[in-house]
Amino acid sequence: MKKTALFLLISSFFAVSCSDDDNEVNPTVEAPATYSFERNGTSTVSFSGQTTRIAMAEELTSDLKNFESATKEALLEMYRNETADGGDANPFSKAELNESTKSVKSKTAASKDYFSANATESAEIKADFETWINAQIDEVFPNENTAASAGVAGQIADGNSTRYVNAKGLEYNQLVGKSLIGALMTDQALNNYLSTAVLDEADNRTENDNDVVADGKNYTTMEHKWDEAYGYLYGASADAANPNATIGDDDSFLNKYIARVDGDSDFAGIADEIFDAFKLGRAAIVAGDYDLRDAQADIIREKVSEIIAVRAVYYLEAGADAISSESYGTAFHDLSEAYGFIYSLRFTRNPATDAPYLSKEEVDGFLAAMLADGENGLWDVKPETLTTISAAIAAKFNFTVAQAAS
Repeated sequence: MKKTALFLLISSFFAVSCSDDDNEVNPTVEAPATYSFERNGTSTVSFSGQTTRIAMAEELTSDLKNFESATKEALLEMYRNETADGGDANPFSKAELNESTKSVKSKTAASKDYFSANATESAEIKADFETWINAQIDEVFPNENTAASAGVAGQIADGNSTRYVNAKGLEYNQLVGKSLIGALMTDQALNNYLSTAVLDEADNRTENDNDVVADGKNYTTMEHKWDEAYGYLYGASADAANPNATIGDDDSFLNKYIARVDGDSDFAGIADEIFDAFKLGRAAIVAGDYDLRDAQADIIREKVSEIIAVRAVYYLEAGADAISSESYGTAFHDLSEAYGFIYSLRFTRNPATDAPYLSKEEVDGFLAAMLADGENGLWDVKPETLTTISAAIAAKFNFTVAQAAS
């Protein structure tokens, strides 16, 4: 087992057990208090690409409601970023985003485990986001000041807020934002950077065992891949080494909804479970304990997947209640969020099967069912349709509809 300065930040001890033949030394790896790892006095943690993509996604989802100045070309460029490196188009408010070579689209439905051999579906998913962006401009923007009604896009009151929906009652900005939680953040974290195919690619294990760092960097390739998964949850955190201090306040994606679920007494502690697994898995990489690393990856997959399922059920049930009381602005907002979270279930990862908790066919069926009770989509949806979908989702996980809906 390698011995480096990294052990200064990892509490470990050795238990010695005796047998008739020899003495065996069994190392126990413990996680540090914070996500802090160093080599030769310098941090080895790096996930700037994830921070950049989170920031790009934030601006994209925000500008989908910018009726005054957003254009189709600018919104699509925020998604594609095809003119990076100082091109003519500068859709972002921050220069560093306009100058970046990163993009949201390139990492959407792009994980090694789920999509490297599934280019057709990857292209379809990428196209869904462009379809929603185009439709926001073509269908919703022209009806900014039109009162929405069954079959008519426009605005609808929701308490102190105004929602902007298409003819079937869907908010495209919510579809984009909540679906990116699955197609970008979850897929990249669970099915790409935590994948053994990525962590152990080529000579990664040998180089990690021998402290061989990436060219010009202070981290091994394996360390960096794990950090990139971490970045999709905590890359916008005020203190990325101690992100749970501000969990929920740092971005609008996984970070936000980890906090929402953790705030439900039925799921209290899930934020610590995810963070602790990331810390221990990273410490295991430093120690060269790959079985322990993979066990932590499984915990992260299970818990992050649960976050998405809980919120899907939460919004379905909230939407059902609002439909029953004919509070359509609230209902359509909740159900648009539910739609995005259900879409995101396609990218979850069951550690027992290494497949999504719900298949593409199941997810597509749920989404179709939400709009199938009448020709006007959510205007016609029945509460029992929504609760039936909730029950089917909860049945795939270790929680009840009542727990998620509270």
